[in-house]
Amino acid sequence: MKTSAICKVATLLLHYVFLTTDATVTTRRNVLLLFGDDAGFQMSAYNDTSIVTPYFDALANRSVVFTRGYTSVSSCSPSRSVLLTGQPQHQNGMYGLAHDPHHFSSFDGVQSLPNILAQHNIRTGIVGKYHVAPASVYRFEYDASSARYDVDQVGRNITCMRQHVRQPFFLYVAWHDPHRCGGKFGQFCEKFGNGQPGMGLIPDWTPRYYNPGDVKVPYYLPDTPATRQDLANMYTTYSRMDQGLGLFMRELDAAGFLDNTLVLYTSDNGIPFPNAKTTLYEPGMGEPMMISNPHYRQHWGVNTDALASIMDFTPTVLDWFGIPPGAAKVKLTGKSLLPVTKNPTDVTNYSRAFASHNFHEVTMNYPMRVVRTPRYRLIHNLNHHSPYGIDILNRTLSHRETRWFKTLAQYYHRPQYELFDLQQDPQELVNLASDPRHRSTLNALKVELEAWQTVTRDPWRCLPAEELIGGSCRPLDNGESEARGLDLKSESILMHSDRPFLVMSVMFVFVLLLCVGKPKLRLDKYVFKTRCRY
Repeated sequence: MKTSAICKVATLLLHYVFLTTDATVTTRRNVLLLFGDDAGFQMSAYNDTSIVTPYFDALANRSVVFTRGYTSVSSCSPSRSVLLTGQPQHQNGMYGLAHDPHHFSSFDGVQSLPNILAQHNIRTGIVGKYHVAPASVYRFEYDASSARYDVDQVGRNITCMRQHVRQPFFLYVAWHDPHRCGGKFGQFCEKFGNGQPGMGLIPDWTPRYYNPGDVKVPYYLPDTPATRQDLANMYTTYSRMDQGLGLFMRELDAAGFLDNTLVLYTSDNGIPFPNAKTTLYEPGMGEPMMISNPHYRQHWGVNTDALASIMDFTPTVLDWFGIPPGAAKVKLTGKSLLPVTKNPTDVTNYSRAFASHNFHEVTMNYPMRVVRTPRYRLIHNLNHHSPYGIDILNRTLSHRETRWFKTLAQYYHRPQYELFDLQQDPQELVNLASDPRHRSTLNALKVELEAWQTVTRDPWRCLPAEELIGGSCRPLDNGESEARGLDLKSESILMHSDRPFLVMSVMFVFVLLLCVGKPKLRLDKYVFKTRCRY
């Protein structure tokens, strides 16, 4: 769809909204939720002075800035599902990417934030990247997402965004920047819309280009010319996202909503580089996070050390609208962050951040569970017998020195547990899990992590090779079939067995026998057939 057509659609929707909102604009609360795509800490608010981001800096100056904000899964679709449900991916069912051929989706019975808000007569809208499923779970009243409109026109074109901000009371703006794209538009689509031949034109964007020698190279990347050029290209797309933010904030102010709108910003995962995106190390799990609460201006521009997660965003929005989670019959994993905006120094109830990652692409089967405390990070690699499933470092075919801070062996072959003291080892290079001096810390965090997995009904805790510290296993659909009243007697016997590992091991051997040489196996009066493909 052409940009002009999108503008016409937006104008009609604006007219519809204003017919019912002008009279109560001063009393109604709104939410603007801003979400980056692979966005990191490349902004002055997080001490990167090599990049110019005036509008993000302005947002930071009117927000509480979280120095310990975290995603709960380092992948696009799962992260968005967590943001919009308040539940970890293993609980809501969005285990990996939503698009084909991966085709993951949340359970049909999941209650998402837009659906809950709609039940309370709050208008909802999305602009930009959708990338979740199914549509029945993530339903927005106004949808200008990439699922309905051309990605190039809506996701990256900020020309019409200034009109959209006036439409819903809950507006979810999900940029496509600074995600990689490749092809003629460049590694980060940094050329898209710059006005050069074949690149298109975004009238509201003035591209800003960077000298590779001036960029700030994070400690976890090799300082090479190729890395610097990649970062410089990424910086250019930050300028596009930053100027888009400026348009939204100006129109929010012009519409008269600035003084009654909660503005939240974060991103889905770390930047698209090794040791960041798809990992749960600090560069992959840590996220920029800002919340602008117009009711507590005295704390604007203040940093907080509260450990916060994107799982906390749904409870925060519900709290802002005065909707108790119980009203939607949904149990949320996170907690509201509004108390932090009221008192940023009181972090008593914000001392843990949990994470759960299963897939990115469907072939990347490397489940991880994490608990992050103010000092330590414990990573539980559930598939540690296999190498880490990404090929980005296999491309060092020249056998030259990678100039990286890790060896390829360290990155690909990880132990079952990784324990890092982030005060003494911020780069996470020394694994303390096998150190007897840290055994008590390891065991205590393992118990905490296991307890969180139990509360959130994590099916992966019942893998045959895992340690089941306590509790019992549940059906792999997280009880959704039970909620629908289906007969799961046989499944329940298996999954609630006192010996789940023995049962699952027997099941594995049973399937293996089918695969290796038994085309048919008669069991009672039923005949089971199988085709085994690896």
